[in-house]
Amino acid sequence: MAYLEDKNLEFLQYCSTEDLQVLVDYLTKDKDGDLRVSETLTGTEAYKKYYPHSLPMMWKLIAEELQHYGGNTFANGLRGTGVSYREILTDVAKKQKVNFNSDNSVELIEQYILQSIMQKAIEEMSEEELKNFLNEMNAGKIVGTKQAMTAGALALLRVGGFGTYRMAVIVANAVARSLLGRGLSFAGNATLTRTLGVALGPIGWIVTGLWTLLDIASPAYRVTIPCVIQVAYMRLKFQEEALKGELSSDGVETTPKEKREESNLTSDITSFRETNEKNIQNYYCLVKIKKA
Repeated sequence: MAYLEDKNLEFLQYCSTEDLQVLVDYLTKDKDGDLRVSETLTGTEAYKKYYPHSLPMMWKLIAEELQHYGGNTFANGLRGTGVSYREILTDVAKKQKVNFNSDNSVELIEQYILQSIMQKAIEEMSEEELKNFLNEMNAGKIVGTKQAMTAGALALLRVGGFGTYRMAVIVANAVARSLLGRGLSFAGNATLTRTLGVALGPIGWIVTGLWTLLDIASPAYRVTIPCVIQVAYMRLKFQEEALKGELSSDGVETTPKEKREESNLTSDITSFRETNEKNIQNYYCLVKIKKA
């Protein structure tokens, strides 16, 4: 099986080894921690050499494994590859009954999937949890019945006031905690954990509980659904870091001096939060120009 070139997975080479480890563990281990029968990663020399400390070095193999799970085994054999990430993503969206258009960007479909999970969590919140949630999101004066607060929280979610990145962190952290017994790594990011506060606690536990109720009877979906959630989170995290100038053009964390040198590059990146369709591909274009 070979890696199918896919622009929507190229950013994986710039992700942290901690985030990639979550993705790799979804691909290779079941809920009991045993190796999946159909996984192929752990038998590779790259896995033995780079897992778990240097996973960006084997990002193509990781992407290839994900593509493999997205396709039919027989069809994969005929093609010699798996399927594109977009095909995996739209399949997951349909499985989760998420509304989207065929011409929507990958990033926008990922956002819709995250929103659908958060919407279910909001609808399950108690009155006290809703108050904490709205307060956490700086929603202003909190008044009204539980029904009114639920409506307000859902409106906040749909108009983007919640923050797409924060939403991704909460959902991805809850799923990892549910399936792997550990959450995401926030080492060195005290600002993020402080601003999320209660969202990583009680609200995160609601998402965790909902995850166990999702219809994932199919072995393939037990892999692709959490993988899509993790990829969506990692993409948004990468974009946040790129927009802040925390990554150089090769994806490596920069020093303060290098951040200043990269400022002209990152200032041209269009924020996903402002225009969903003009996304991180702008960053790739600038990177390629700079490297040329």
